[in-house]
Amino acid sequence: MPVFAYQGRTTQGSTAGEIEAPDRTAAVAELRRKAILVTQIKEKAGGPARAAGMRGRFGGKVKDKEMAIFTRQFSTMVDAGLPLVQCLTILAEQSESKTLRTVTSKVAGSVEAGSTLADALRRHPKTFDELFVNLVEVGEAGGILDTVLQRLSVYIEKAAALKRKVKSAMIYPLTIVGVAFIVVIFMLTFVIPTFAKMFAGMGADLPLPTLIVIKLSDFATSFWWLIIGSVIGIVVGIRAYYKTEGGRSLIDALVLKLPVFGTLIRKVSVARFTRTLGTLVSSGVPILEGLRITARTAGNRVVERAVLETRASVTAGKTLAEPLKASTVFPPMVVQMISVGEQTGALDAMLNKIADFYDDEVDTAVTALTALLEPMMIVFLGVVIGGLVIAMYLPIFRLVTLVK
Repeated sequence: MPVFAYQGRTTQGSTAGEIEAPDRTAAVAELRRKAILVTQIKEKAGGPARAAGMRGRFGGKVKDKEMAIFTRQFSTMVDAGLPLVQCLTILAEQSESKTLRTVTSKVAGSVEAGSTLADALRRHPKTFDELFVNLVEVGEAGGILDTVLQRLSVYIEKAAALKRKVKSAMIYPLTIVGVAFIVVIFMLTFVIPTFAKMFAGMGADLPLPTLIVIKLSDFATSFWWLIIGSVIGIVVGIRAYYKTEGGRSLIDALVLKLPVFGTLIRKVSVARFTRTLGTLVSSGVPILEGLRITARTAGNRVVERAVLETRASVTAGKTLAEPLKASTVFPPMVVQMISVGEQTGALDAMLNKIADFYDDEVDTAVTALTALLEPMMIVFLGVVIGGLVIAMYLPIFRLVTLVK
């Protein structure tokens, strides 16, 4: 039987130890019976379930749309009374994703062999994340698996919609900058050298802007490999730095402080936090466990740190709203609504209302951002491309003036 190491609190203070149980849910339930509030619990490495989980760790990421369809269909079949193994077999046969078909077949085999659905899903963390597994575990334990799966499908769909909104806001400026970069490189390497040869044959003094552009063209044609290498090096360097703890904290903090994009990212983070925590709490996941999972899915290290600090404060006996207010990451309205939700015992409903509100706020922010970026991008293209063209035609204009 698996052995779980735990940390928790009793009326006498903090406590820690180990407990044998068939699974994680049973371990938490047994500790509750002993009047221990569990703050952290994990299976000890080397246990039989752990070994089985490691053997089954394969698969890959699945698109949000495919996962939402999978979850909704799973919920419908469970609600109709079909056995779990039959549900999983049907889902494996009809899924359009090869990865999801393979993983679902393995999950069906594990369930048929006697494993719980949550434990079977936990063996494939690349496909089913911690939030998905924990909610399924709660649904199994409470006999509300169909309801939990329905909530999960709604959560996945709304999270995917939020992600699409952010992408739509980012694609436009990135596309314009990319096109401008390609056009500039093309002009510097193919068009400008032709003008430079023509001007050299004229033997006249060239204006300063034209000389600068010709020098840039000479550099681009002679050291193109250095330019490409520098761009790749900068991208790789930033990505490598972002993977470090300090790098990610710094970049995520800077992103939240950006003039226009920072506000959008902050609203997205609030929507994601409230939607995730609301879904977990409404499904019966303990608040401390819900905060831990929410922190891991925050997507921003500053927000993650604020949520973890909130979790530590809640463990010490404080309300959820107090540490959130102290973090300064969350707007006052969000903190006030969460406080009201705690006082009225309707925290999950209040969190979902906040998430819906901020989904609309993200919509508005994306529309405003697009409207703001359009004229800025037009000016940017005009200055960059127009500047190169004008610099090349200045000597011709001067020559025409002299001829007259």
